[in-house]
Amino acid sequence: MFSYIKKCKIKDYDFVLIFLLMAITIIGILSLGSVDQADQTKQIYGFVAGMVVMVVISLMDYTFVLKFWYLIYALNIILLALVNFMGEETFGAQRWITIAGIRFQPSESAKILLILFFAQFIMFFRERINKFYVVVLAVMLIGLPLLLIIKQPDLSTTIVIFLIFLTMLFVGNISYKYVFSFLGISIPSFVIVFAMILNGHPFIMKFIKEYQRTRILAWLHPEDYATEEAYQQLNSIMAIGSGMLTGKGLNNNVVNSVKNGNFISQPQTDFIYTIVGEELGFIGASAVILLLLCICLRCIYIAYKAKDIQGKVIASGMAALVGFQSLINISVNVGLLPNTGLPLPFVSYGLTSLLSLYAGMGFVLNVGLQRPKKYAN
Repeated sequence: MFSYIKKCKIKDYDFVLIFLLMAITIIGILSLGSVDQADQTKQIYGFVAGMVVMVVISLMDYTFVLKFWYLIYALNIILLALVNFMGEETFGAQRWITIAGIRFQPSESAKILLILFFAQFIMFFRERINKFYVVVLAVMLIGLPLLLIIKQPDLSTTIVIFLIFLTMLFVGNISYKYVFSFLGISIPSFVIVFAMILNGHPFIMKFIKEYQRTRILAWLHPEDYATEEAYQQLNSIMAIGSGMLTGKGLNNNVVNSVKNGNFISQPQTDFIYTIVGEELGFIGASAVILLLLCICLRCIYIAYKAKDIQGKVIASGMAALVGFQSLINISVNVGLLPNTGLPLPFVSYGLTSLLSLYAGMGFVLNVGLQRPKKYAN
């Protein structure tokens, strides 16, 4: 480990990725200040701590860390299982636990831990990755944490983690026959399940909460739920549109501000993009999308240059995490998807999410540091 640290050279550091991460986080901090000064202060502390965590992890040889892949998986399952025994309920969901005075959300750290675990899993089975029993084993191993997360309930995080899982298998060179077989089964199944949810079928309602079904109905028929479940999304769309080109300005006192009128609940988390759109306008909203896109592309670039399959899976997994979660969050804010309760990476308030993301990016930087000499700048 120490011999590896001595080999690291400052010129091999991916300062482009670091700049992108700092820029998107600062925009989030500025936006949070317009919502809640206390949350802004905490987010600043989280940003500083996240940078420290990222740098420390980037100097740790990821191949050494992945040797403990069984322990990583076990730790993840234990933390998720603890939610069922000692979890704290917030807004109808039991997702938080407190250990040694530290309150955090295990489902956020699960995203990073599962990326690390499957990076080594795919490496271990690289010659047999297309064997049927290996695919079944992979599905079973991802299935257990997903069941624990969906039980909280947290359907949106379950979907994001499953999409990350599929991305990692694809990068791990899984056969296209499995890809097409999955699509052939999942697409019709999704249509059937969606129809059953809309009709309130007794069987599917054993797995779906009534409020989740109502959110879908409100998304499809907002006019029928304009004063209830669709109220927040309709106000979000109006707020983003009212920002026009340059926005109303951060910390403004404009009377017709949707934020100032408290027409959006949880604006610091799920609907932070609404605040960005209203106060920074089309320019600010576009900048957030561009920065998140560039972060994804930079992770993909690092994956392409990685020295081994573990590095490719780690960097690709983080690209999928930022990409899919950003897409879902922003789509919710502009009314393209039902309300899911998913934070916007690096922008929404949440120390567990922020520190987990920076830890994941530390591993991505580590992958970049170890790229073959022919790719070194």
